[in-house]
This record gives sequence, C-alpha cells and structure tokens, in this order.
Amino acid sequence: MKLKFMGAAREVTGSCYLVHTEGTRFLVDCGMFQGGRDATQKNQEAFDFDPRDIEFVLLTHAHIDHSGLLPRLVAQGFDGPIYTTHATAELLGVMLPDSAHIQEKEAEHMNLERRRFRRRLRYETAPLYTVAQAQASLRRLKTVDYGEDVRPQPSIRARFQDAGHILGSAIIELWVTEGGRTTKLVFSGDLGQPGHPIVKDPTPIDAADVLLVESTYGNRLHKGMGETLDELALAVNDTLHRKGGNLIIPSFAVGRTQDILYLLTALIHQGKIKDDFPIYVDSPMAVAATEIVLRHFELLDREGRQLVEWGQATRGRPRIHFVQEVEESIALNDIRGGAVIISASGMCDAGRIKHHLRYNLGRPECSVLFTGFQAVGTLGRRIVEGAKVVRIFREEIPVRADLYTVGGLSAHADQAALIGWLKQFAAPPKQTFVIHGEEGAAMSFADKVRADLGWKVEVPVREAEYAI
Repeated sequence: MKLKFMGAAREVTGSCYLVHTEGTRFLVDCGMFQGGRDATQKNQEAFDFDPRDIEFVLLTHAHIDHSGLLPRLVAQGFDGPIYTTHATAELLGVMLPDSAHIQEKEAEHMNLERRRFRRRLRYETAPLYTVAQAQASLRRLKTVDYGEDVRPQPSIRARFQDAGHILGSAIIELWVTEGGRTTKLVFSGDLGQPGHPIVKDPTPIDAADVLLVESTYGNRLHKGMGETLDELALAVNDTLHRKGGNLIIPSFAVGRTQDILYLLTALIHQGKIKDDFPIYVDSPMAVAATEIVLRHFELLDREGRQLVEWGQATRGRPRIHFVQEVEESIALNDIRGGAVIISASGMCDAGRIKHHLRYNLGRPECSVLFTGFQAVGTLGRRIVEGAKVVRIFREEIPVRADLYTVGGLSAHADQAALIGWLKQFAAPPKQTFVIHGEEGAAMSFADKVRADLGWKVEVPVREAEYAI
C-alpha cells in the first residue's frame, strides 16, 4: 500500500491524500488550495493521476480546503461514490455551488478585464469548475452515520467519528486488508478545540498503525473561552457604545458564523453586553448553514442546545437580521455606526466582506474583529500583520479602524489539545505524519510530539509518497 500527499503538506489548504492498495485507488479529501499567488495554478494542476482510476472518496468535512476540488474531480471523469456524514452532505449542497459561482464570476471578470486592453482575445479564461459541475458532484454523495462501518470496497472498512470541528466533521478510521494483513489508518481531519461552542469535543481514538494529524495551530495555544468572551464583549462595547462605529467581523460562513452568533447570544444572556444593537449576517451561505445547524439539533453540545432554547424562548434576542439579497447587502454600507456586521469570507479574499471593509476599514470609529486563521497571501493576513494601506476593488484603503484578533474562537485544536488527543492512543502509531499546517507550525508540532510522546514523526512535503 502507498500513501501520497497531494496537498495540505507543509501548508494549510488543499487537503488531499491518495491511497493506492493492491486492489484500488481512492482519495481522502479533495480540497482546494487557498491563499498565495500560486493557489490558482495549484488548483489547475492538482491531479497528477487520472480521476477515472479513483474508485471512491472519503471526505472529512465540508470546508472548501477539504472539499473544494470535488466538482473538478467529477468533471474530469471520477464517477464513484463520495462517502461523508449527513450534515456534511447538506453543507456541501450550499458550499460547492457557491464556490462554483465564485469561479464563474472570477473567470468572467478576468475576461472582461482583458477585453478592456485588447480588441480580440486569443483565448477565454475558463472557470475552475461550473455550477453545473458542482451540482453533478453532489449527486455522487453517499451519507453515513457517526460510528457506522461502511465498506466502500471488500478489502476496506471505514468508520466516521465526530471531529468536533464543525457540524458533521469527521475523523476517519480506515482498515485496509492486503495479503491477509490488516493495517489501520487514521485521518484526523480538522480537530476541534475541546470546550468549543456548539459542537461536541473530538472523539478519542486509541489505536492506529498509520496516523495523519493536523497541525494548523500546532505551534501555539489558544486563549481560554472566558478570556475570549471578555475580548468579544470589549470589542462590542468599545466600538458600538464608546466610539459609535460599526464592528465588522470577517467570518467563515460554515462554523465560525454560528460560533459568533452563539457567543453574542451568550454575552447578552450573561448581561455583559446590551441587547440594543442589530446583528447583520450578510452571507447567503452563512444563512443556509445556520439553518442546517438548527436542523441537526442532536449534534450540538449541551450548552449549545440550552442557549438555542433560551433564544427561542425570548423571541427576538439577540436582534439578528439575515441578509440574502444584494440590495439588502448594499444598504448596509449606509449604516454609519451601532451595528455588528458578520460577513464572508473569513480571510477577506472574496465575497461581501470586501465591500464592508471598503466602507469601514478607513474609519477610526469602526473596528474589525478577526476570529480565525488568516492564510499567507490573503487580504486578512495583510491587515492582521499591520498593513497601513490595502487595495480593495482597485482602491487604496487606509487601515484606520481598530483591529481585534480573538484566537480563542478557532475551531482548530491548539497545541495542547492536539497533544491531549494524541495521548489517548494506547500505543504509538508505527508511522505518524503531521499535516495541514504551515511549515513552521507543522515542524514545531512534530518536535513537540517527539519530545512529549517519543513518537516517530514525519512532516511530508507535497507529492511525497510513502510505502505503508
């Protein structure tokens, strides 16, 4: 058996792993590369295999850096099943068509720009994939329950366990039998932080022959949830009540937006912030994702269920407005102060958030609250790292708003939580690969695992292949 790392190797995005056994070839995840100047080229060149040779895909969760190239895989000939959880399948029904819509619009924009400078185009830029191709990939989904054994192929058994990252996220346990010998592989997917709001804690795993573990925050510790709540309350109170501006929150539509709504509700419930301001969720995908979360009430943790029930009982607290239409979104630009605006994308590189930054980033009475990881090369990363001026829609925007970074909201486990999850293994895996982290974070976490646990650890590079 061979394992090849197609992405998320010494980088955070592009999660994709090719497993080649005696009888089959399959993928775990098929994610899009995001951030950086070479992301587009990587996405165009992502497959150095024939998608028609892939028998099936096992998908850990719906985030685009894990699922975003599935439409391209199907468009290039893959016709097998894609196994994932029920909630993930529902989220993909929103996220993949939205991603395709962005691809189409970006291609259209590039062609229009070229026409501005040339009378005739030698070629048209094609989108990475289309909405129709995204819809076709959704028809390949085959849903499974947590804890359910599935056999995508006679020699292979897979089991999905709750990863505690976003709704429906999974750790994948995989048993592969070759030549009378069974090898167990475990793919951590993205592991959640214990105690993170809404979702349950990651499921303990006690054994693996081969382990792939994420390391997004493998070199740092998150702040505690109490401190995070205090920081969020400070950002709201200082911006809305002292300065009189708007609080802009770039947020991933799936997972992070629901976390923020939960915490704002919790702060109102605790009396730490007043219930005298509107909250606008300006992202159709975030609206749809929130509806999906509420439909899967049984997957929420105890505190999440209790707070949802409180919000329903109080009828209208907090004052949340879900913005769908473009005209409604544009109207938000006229609000000069007193509002919280939550909008996608979380790294500020696409979507409606760019408009809100354009109208608020240059105003000292406003604030921007960053709640998640900002990949290298993204607009969010440039702002967080202290850029004085950023370019948005061909316009130079000065950065005068106050900036808040709330690390405790990350849906990724920090170094201590990752080590804690690994300590639940009864014995060291024969092979451990640290993945899904920028090179510095991955290397630092690998050193931590060697020092604390004494395990043999490798940090693979992209396209590295290992015999298992």
